[in-house]
Amino acid sequence: MTVPNKSSQDKLRAEIAAQAINPAHESRLLSRHNLIPNTVGLAPGYLQVNLVVLPSAYASHFQDLCARNTVPCPLLGQTPVGDPTRILPEGVIKSPDFDLRTDFPSYRVFEGGVATSPSQRDIVAEWADDSVGFLIGCSLSFEEALVKSGHRVCHQEAGTVPAMYKTNIPVLPTGIFCDSATYVVSMRTYREDEIESVRDITRPYLATHGEPVAWGWEGAKAIGIRDVHDPDFGAKQQFRDGEVPVFWGCGVTPQNVIAAAGSKIKGLVMSHEPGYMLITDLTVADLPLLSKKIEI
Repeated sequence: MTVPNKSSQDKLRAEIAAQAINPAHESRLLSRHNLIPNTVGLAPGYLQVNLVVLPSAYASHFQDLCARNTVPCPLLGQTPVGDPTRILPEGVIKSPDFDLRTDFPSYRVFEGGVATSPSQRDIVAEWADDSVGFLIGCSLSFEEALVKSGHRVCHQEAGTVPAMYKTNIPVLPTGIFCDSATYVVSMRTYREDEIESVRDITRPYLATHGEPVAWGWEGAKAIGIRDVHDPDFGAKQQFRDGEVPVFWGCGVTPQNVIAAAGSKIKGLVMSHEPGYMLITDLTVADLPLLSKKIEI
């Protein structure tokens, strides 16, 4: 899809704003028409999600992986086999025009564990009759709560996506996903005297990774991060005086799992470009219900 000129963009944005049932729906339509670069700071109060699309033969394996690894992989919903327009359970997406293949700002396609096509605008051609899409909670969802409590979000201020890192924290294996994959974590910067407050604020967001898994310079070393200024995904962040890194479980972890599985997965795997999320119709008010096991 080509990007229209500015005049056409403004007209299309106005049409989308009039059509949207809520800010989350508006963000999805903007993504579909290539009108937003990413979802950082968009639709405050609505929950954002990561994406994994697998052949249906591996769907139960991935469900079990999420059940065993709830911190980096909190499963919030999935599509029926071959249907990218519906998410179960009902209520995750409420707009009838939804399409998983177009409503993220950017996608990745994997083959044999390798990202063969990063930064792709849609996955319409790659979606197959036996594809199943999974939505994994995202930590961008709790950033409004941090800001409201007086804590800055470094990548929001910089206008970038978060910094993300591979770690040495093992993913508990299941089924075909039995190789030595490890967590990916996202990072934000805070003073040491802010950390307890940051932990308290994010702890209730179990459906979007919950509280941090590590913090501080020694914490970074303990989870295998050698250089916080050289992230594996996303954008390098600037530290203010007195700030230290704080790390959360991250929904890019499944991409690490897919890479470890390699050629064991037959067929294409699709995901989102790290930091380029889907915004669901779930809100912060839904968190107590989402802390329970999702029935799909």
